[in-house]
Amino acid sequence: MKFKPRPYQLPIIQAITTIKRVNIFASMGIGKTVSCLTAIEQMYLEGPVLVLAPLRVAVSTWPDEARKWEHLNDVTISVIAGKKAPERRKALAVDAMIYTCNYELLPWLVKELGDAWPFAMIIADESTKLKGFRLKGGGQRAKELAKVAHAKTPRFVNLTGTPAPNGLIDLWGQCWFIDKGQRLGRTFSAFTSRWFSSTQIGAVPAAVKLTPHAHAQKEIQTALSGITLSIDARDWFDVKEPVVVPVPVKLPAPALKLYKQMERDMFIELRAGEIEAMNAASKVGKCLQLAAGAVYLEDGETWEEVHNAKIEALESIIEEAAGAPVLVAYHWRHDLERLRAAFPQGRALDADPKTLRDWNAGKIPVLFAHPASAGHGLNMQDGGNILVFFSLWWDLEQHQQIIERIGPTRQTQAGHNRPVFIYYIQADQTVDAQAVERLKTKASVQEVLIQAMKRRTAANDDLYREVA
Repeated sequence: MKFKPRPYQLPIIQAITTIKRVNIFASMGIGKTVSCLTAIEQMYLEGPVLVLAPLRVAVSTWPDEARKWEHLNDVTISVIAGKKAPERRKALAVDAMIYTCNYELLPWLVKELGDAWPFAMIIADESTKLKGFRLKGGGQRAKELAKVAHAKTPRFVNLTGTPAPNGLIDLWGQCWFIDKGQRLGRTFSAFTSRWFSSTQIGAVPAAVKLTPHAHAQKEIQTALSGITLSIDARDWFDVKEPVVVPVPVKLPAPALKLYKQMERDMFIELRAGEIEAMNAASKVGKCLQLAAGAVYLEDGETWEEVHNAKIEALESIIEEAAGAPVLVAYHWRHDLERLRAAFPQGRALDADPKTLRDWNAGKIPVLFAHPASAGHGLNMQDGGNILVFFSLWWDLEQHQQIIERIGPTRQTQAGHNRPVFIYYIQADQTVDAQAVERLKTKASVQEVLIQAMKRRTAANDDLYREVA
């Protein structure tokens, strides 16, 4: 695709190219990744760039974004995310412009490279991962990064849409990597002494509650203004329209092979038993299940998981939300079972009125809801403005109804001046894309079904004519 930067992306590109160490605090949906890649492509750097990110973002998002845009054809990316050291060393040995790595591997990476640290720039994607850094104590990953962030890396970018999910207290750890505490205090205690009051809670050993002074926010904002670019979606997006964010995921090779076999043969064999689709419509249902990650066997009750690619994608979205509540739409019962296992902090929307009250009170970080159970009459807009479609289905009315539960109209009516973000997690090379297109264009199910699932041999033409 040809890239034409939007007005709010130009300041990001300019900030990265002109400011050696900078915070980029930009809302979800702004296009931070392509803006960073564009800036890197435009610059001359005396060494490669290291991107630190959550695992899925490091493995998929950055490489996929580079492949997506025509102007990034010459940008090469090597992913350092292997489970074994030899795999990671092989990725390090590749001659690339950018190396992506998940935060968990930071201690290994710093030790492995030692004095040969080659990176001219570090981009900390989802920099809230660094919020717990302290000169004494704190997390091991941030401690290891601190050894090379200033001494060996000329440029550093903090990249996040939610810099302070738990309040101003989250800023010091991240910003230390930009200016070594010059603006907010050389130590965390200096930071808290200046801008917070402390209250002891409970008996010895007492916990300490830190409360910002009334003047703290304005003064901290002023202190950071020279090293921070902040872009708010509300300044650029029409809050009357949702911000739609497609989230493509790649299926693991074994899962994709099973999917293609079902698409081709209408039959697959799993560990738990055989699965056969009796007609084209049944096949579409099985394929949508496989795309989501699990599929029912013949009894309609037993199911088997075939991959967790969408679980990992949802984990990244929840991480990016950084504490903001997320509403997750699912379709199959096995979706809900898998979601509950993967996100124990989540709850399912049920008939208990308390669940809805807790959601609207901000007490539920992740709420799982079937579109059929979140229809007419439910007010959910106070609970959040982020909706993720985990698995997809064809029912347009249900789809529109669950969007409307937190939709722009209800947000405005409730006095929330904020855009609504809708994420569609779509498995590549599957019928997911056709399901989304159906929901967009209101094309008939059968039309899309025939186009998406049509077999390539003339011998099967009669079957599809029958369905149509």
